[in-house]
Amino acid sequence: MKVLQVIPGLETGGAERTTIEIAEALVRDGHEALVASEGGAMEAELAAAGGELIRLPLASKNLFTLLDNAARLKALIKARDIDIVHARSRAPAWSALRAVKQTNAKFVTTYHGTYNAQSALKRFYNSVMARGDRVIANSEFICDYIVAEHGLAIEAITVIPRGVDVDRFEMTDAVKQRGRDLAAEWALPERRFIAVLPARLTRWKGQLVAIEALGRLKAEGQDVPVLVLVGGDQGRTAYREEIEWLIGRHGLEKNVWLVGHCDDMPAALALADIALNPSTDPEAFGRTAAEASAAGLPVIVADHGGAREVVEEGVTGWRTPPGDAGALAKTLQVAMELDIAARQAMGRAGRQRVMERFTVSALQTSTLRVYRELLE
Repeated sequence: MKVLQVIPGLETGGAERTTIEIAEALVRDGHEALVASEGGAMEAELAAAGGELIRLPLASKNLFTLLDNAARLKALIKARDIDIVHARSRAPAWSALRAVKQTNAKFVTTYHGTYNAQSALKRFYNSVMARGDRVIANSEFICDYIVAEHGLAIEAITVIPRGVDVDRFEMTDAVKQRGRDLAAEWALPERRFIAVLPARLTRWKGQLVAIEALGRLKAEGQDVPVLVLVGGDQGRTAYREEIEWLIGRHGLEKNVWLVGHCDDMPAALALADIALNPSTDPEAFGRTAAEASAAGLPVIVADHGGAREVVEEGVTGWRTPPGDAGALAKTLQVAMELDIAARQAMGRAGRQRVMERFTVSALQTSTLRVYRELLE
């Protein structure tokens, strides 16, 4: 097979990571993997996977650029005898759709998120992601969203969840040591219950909900965990200042750590007793929850979106109503009152669930199966 994936850029992100994972699987199985994109920080990873970058201005939403890109993709499909074009974002998908209609290539789309659709025009723009010969949803939640938003028959959608590199998140002695080193670098207090919230600092990720939950525990005279916010503000200084203000308002300066971006997430999870994913908006998949489960941690997630599919209530963690700081506080209290053996058992169950449902290997196998079925 010759497969061309189209995506605006190759900076960090879930769709970008999946693009490289599929390129890796294609090359490993003896196929050709091309990626049309403006490139970015992950170009070296694509090259290491054996994929080929075709540099095109696919991030642009300008109508004339979309038409130019369609012509460029049509020429590329014909010149390289491409079998399948797989679109992972709306702007390049429109160009790709126009190109494949003028060639013999098949068209696959992956619906990676809940795109804003506050107008009929925006809904039409989003609809390109439901126009593939095969449409892939990265969670059951997204599958239901496509059906509701675009009227596509559920039989026309293939659910292939995002994958986690379970080997990377195995808590080996080396990973645990890196966790201890990281805890020392961040000057975290010893012998305290630690909750980690891995997410960039943006409002819908729920950092304020988590801090408010700690504030309620403190006001009630309960034990308060250490909350480690792992993620950069990416220029959102006003939101970071709001976080710092709320920490001060509740007197939580000795309980909340803002440590910025971390490249070694297995180590960051190794130093924790529990992980939080209290997003206020539904996530398409819930990657951080799946990674924490793969690391053997119980996880508390907001009960919506793809994250609720990752956590089995009371078995691998807990689900709380989105935005409900009071419910999160009570659940944190339950988690802290469990003995270590019970939390470890939940963590083991969580890792097993990820290994059964959410691995990179399963993602790769299922996606290549879609390709083969299309060509057959």
